[in-house]
Amino acid sequence: MLRIDGVTRRFGDVTALDAVSLEIEQGEFFALLGPSGCGKTTLLRIVAGFETPDAGSVTLDGDDLLAKPPNRRPISLMFQSYALFPHMTVAKNVAYGLERERLPRQEVKQRVEEVLETVGLTAHASRRPAQLSGGQRQRVALARSIVKRPRLLLLDEPLSALDKKVRADMQLELKRLQHEVGITFVVVTHDQEEAMSLADRIAVFDSGRVRQVDRPVELYERPRSPFVADFVGANNLFPGTVGGPADGDSGSAVLESDAFGPLPGTPPAELAAGARALLAVRPESVELVREEAAGSLRGSVLDVSFFGGVSHISVELPGRTKPVLVAVQGAGQVAAGAKVGVRWNARDAVIMAADE
Repeated sequence: MLRIDGVTRRFGDVTALDAVSLEIEQGEFFALLGPSGCGKTTLLRIVAGFETPDAGSVTLDGDDLLAKPPNRRPISLMFQSYALFPHMTVAKNVAYGLERERLPRQEVKQRVEEVLETVGLTAHASRRPAQLSGGQRQRVALARSIVKRPRLLLLDEPLSALDKKVRADMQLELKRLQHEVGITFVVVTHDQEEAMSLADRIAVFDSGRVRQVDRPVELYERPRSPFVADFVGANNLFPGTVGGPADGDSGSAVLESDAFGPLPGTPPAELAAGARALLAVRPESVELVREEAAGSLRGSVLDVSFFGGVSHISVELPGRTKPVLVAVQGAGQVAAGAKVGVRWNARDAVIMAADE
C-alpha cells in the first residue's frame, strides 16, 4: 500500500535519512522504532507532507504522494501533544475536519457519534479537553484522526504523555481500534515494549538507516545486527570470532569468545570461520546453575532485583566488565555474593557479524 523507496533527507551536514526503503501493507500496524534523532519522525513528516526529501520516492496505492500537498493526501497525523482545541467540546474537536470539508451537517453528526462510540467517549461529547484525563484526551485525538476515514493514520509517539498504567490500557485500545476501523497505522516510538505489543511489523532505525524490518518475535529472538540486539530488549553480548559446530552438532556453532573460550550459539549466516562476531543471549534464556555444573561459566551474584513476576539477577564473571543478566520467574532464590554458574542452549543464542 505504502512504498518508500530510497528516501534521503539532509539538514546541512546532518543526514537524517539515508536511502530508506520500506513497504507497508494495507491494514497493517507498522512501527518505526529507534532512539531519539534516528530519523523516524523525519520520515513520518515526509509521508505526511511537512518535509520534502532530497532524494527518493513515496507512493500510496501506486500514486505519487510527494506530488500532493498535505491537505490533499488521504492521511491523518496524530500529534504527540494531541493538539486539541481547548475552547471546543469533544464533539466539536472531532467534527472539525469534517466541517472544514463542508460535509452535510447530518453526515458530520452521524460520523462523530459513531467514532465517539468506537473510542468510548459518547458520554463525554459535551466536555472540553481540560475536563478530561490524559487517556481520554488521547482518545479524542485518535477519534479526530480516524473520523475522516483516512487510508493511512500516522501516530507520532502517541502514548508518551501517559503514565505507565494508562499507557498499558491504551496500547490494548489502539490495537483493538486498528482492527475495528481497518485503517493502516504507522506509529513512531522509541519505546521497545510499545512497539512489540502494538505492531504487526517493526522497522528499527539507527542514524538515519533501517537496520532490520521484522515481526516482533523474529526481531526479538533473531536480531541481525549488534545495534538491534542491544537496542531491542536486554541482551548479554559476548565478542569473539566464529568457530565450528558445537560438540559436533551441525545445527549449532560456537563463538570463540575473547575471555571465556567456546560459547554455544546458532550458526551464523554467511560468516566465515575466524571472522569477528558477537554472540547475543537474552536474560530469560540464561540458566542459573551450581558453580561446578558442566558447561557453565563461573561467577558470583552481584545483585538481585525483584520486579513482581520476575527477578533480574546480575552475575559478575571474571574477565567480563559488564555483569551477565539472568531473568527468573518469581523471587530470586540466591543472594548477593553467592557463587554460581551460568549457561544456555545453543538454539537460544544468536551469533552475528560484529561490524555492520
